Amino acid sequence: MKPETWAPHVTVAAVVERDGRFLVVEEHTSAGLRLNQPAGHLETGETLAEAVVRETLEETAHPFTPDALIGVYMTHYSRDGSDGTTYLSFTFCGAAGTPGDRALDPDIVRTLWMSADEMRACAERHRSPLVMQRIDDYLAGKRFPLDFVHTHSVGPPR
Repeated sequence: MKPETWAPHVTVAAVVERDGRFLVVEEHTSAGLRLNQPAGHLETGETLAEAVVRETLEETAHPFTPDALIGVYMTHYSRDGSDGTTYLSFTFCGAAGTPGDRALDPDIVRTLWMSADEMRACAERHRSPLVMQRIDDYLAGKRFPLDFVHTHSVGPPR
């Protein structure tokens, strides 16, 4: 029997700030309604930048142009004595354009623009502690150039 290969779930998130307010989504989760940045999973064949552009558009209808990488975050969730799940999340900041006329992902209830203080005041509603950490890192000026993350495509094995 072949041993199971362990792999973290790779996710992306977008921090979008406009006039001191941050674009967030209110979404249905297994824990009820929660606030989060536009975020989601990397899909097959995508670069990380392509994934964050797609996820932001799907969850907010705003086109997103990433400017920089804020940070890379690893979180491990363990439930009911299982090995749990590890997430490796790449968070980008950038600019959002005018929202288009499109339906949002089914789990998204609405988009909001909230200040950092408003976000801090409702930490119990955050999807995870990363929501505020991402904003705090952004406000602290943490930025890495987009070419910090290199994508190397490889063909089939020889």
